[in-house]
Amino acid sequence: MFRLAYVPGVTPAKWVNVWTERMPGVPVTLVAVPAAEVVKLLRNGDADAGFVRLPVDRDGLSVIPLYMETTVVVVPKDHAVAAADEVAIADLIDDEVFHPLDDTIEWAVRPGLSAFTRPATTADAIELVAAGAGLLLVPQSLARLHHRKDLTYRPVPDAPQSQVALTWPTDATTDLVEDFIGIVRGRTVNSSRGRTPASPAKKPAQRQAQKPAQNGSSRRATPAGRKRKGHRPR
Repeated sequence: MFRLAYVPGVTPAKWVNVWTERMPGVPVTLVAVPAAEVVKLLRNGDADAGFVRLPVDRDGLSVIPLYMETTVVVVPKDHAVAAADEVAIADLIDDEVFHPLDDTIEWAVRPGLSAFTRPATTADAIELVAAGAGLLLVPQSLARLHHRKDLTYRPVPDAPQSQVALTWPTDATTDLVEDFIGIVRGRTVNSSRGRTPASPAKKPAQRQAQKPAQNGSSRRATPAGRKRKGHRPR
């Protein structure tokens, strides 16, 4: 069994499908975990690898950054922002913006005005946005995850982005972990990277060609009963 953790917004299905095709005898157990708890889960040995949002505490962990996500602003459908195709941070200067405790975007300066509260989770912040209490900036996948009919979102190109990565305990880099790394990196099933492949068996012709010459001579032996040309029998 291979235990794979993942944080909200990450969809591991495409990699799991490849794993199922290549490793039908090793089932995958998916473990959904809040972004703030995934590192602890890995260090406790409760998962073999996990998809996280950077930054994380990398002590004792191996990390492979994978992709960046567009940051979007979530707003009520009747908000002025909804009329635009995309939004700049400066456009939010007069709006209250929620900063949930599980926010995974690194901000040098928070956009907009500070909201009246810090929600515990992104899901809680979404509820407050729907109530018209403020706006929320999140990775696009989280906006999709918490989709509501009364809300919409727009890209914010000049906002910091969230990066998704694969991580696992360095001291627990097993063969199964190496196999999963290969899948995530897009290696083919016959790739020489990852696990060290077994040496292929030599063909009979190869074995024959590598046999050392006998009696120090490189001449081919004459088959029994066959006379060499140019020599008379004595």
